[in-house]
Amino acid sequence: MSWASQRRFFILLIVGAIAAAFCVVVLIPTLYKTPSCTDGIQNQDEAGIDCGGSCAYLCTAEVQPPIVLFTKVLQNAEGRTDVIALVENKNADVAAKDVPYRIALYGEGHSFVQEINGTVDLPPRTTKPIYLPGVVSGGKPIVQAFLEISPSAPQWFTLTADPRIVPKVSHTTFVGTESNPRVEAVLTNSSGVPLTNVQAIVLVYDTNKNVIAASGTVLPVISAQGQSTATFTWNSAFAGIPASAEVVPIIPLP
Repeated sequence: MSWASQRRFFILLIVGAIAAAFCVVVLIPTLYKTPSCTDGIQNQDEAGIDCGGSCAYLCTAEVQPPIVLFTKVLQNAEGRTDVIALVENKNADVAAKDVPYRIALYGEGHSFVQEINGTVDLPPRTTKPIYLPGVVSGGKPIVQAFLEISPSAPQWFTLTADPRIVPKVSHTTFVGTESNPRVEAVLTNSSGVPLTNVQAIVLVYDTNKNVIAASGTVLPVISAQGQSTATFTWNSAFAGIPASAEVVPIIPLP
């Protein structure tokens, strides 16, 4: 090989080495994406797309979907319309946060009135009420409501130990008068830290376990190792004869 050929060879070799180094340093990191739980591809040890395996969220096929037990329209004598629904999460040690839901409201003749959207937390093995007071319908009477949660909407994750501090409910009683009924319940905080702005919802049942009324309130504070009384009021008589009341504290998932 002549000296000129050797020189060209070494120049090409240097250029090739520079090009190879460029590919390693710039192109490969740019074009290659490390598998992750947010890349929209089933890879790593995932059981589905970005779920299962080492990913934080479980796959839909691995859990039971939330169950809507009922959705009911409550008409109050003063003309106010409330909506109450009950959603159940049957999964043990599995929770979902900020699960989107849709409530479709209908009038006479199944005429669509409006749609309301919101979110709800679903802790493990819980039945969660969703209460919408004073629904505005533009003067159209609402006679039916349907709550829907898409089976793929919840982002399920494992929650073996519930970190929430949930007050214990006791001494639930009916007080007040027939035309101005009232329900009171004692909420006890057994923890060492105060709880603030605790929302509570009450469902009033008749003897057939049908919901005839609902209401909500907020307790500004339940002191550490203390108690507070939740009071629920109505400005008109119940739609039926009350037999029992269930008070549910609403404590968000962290």
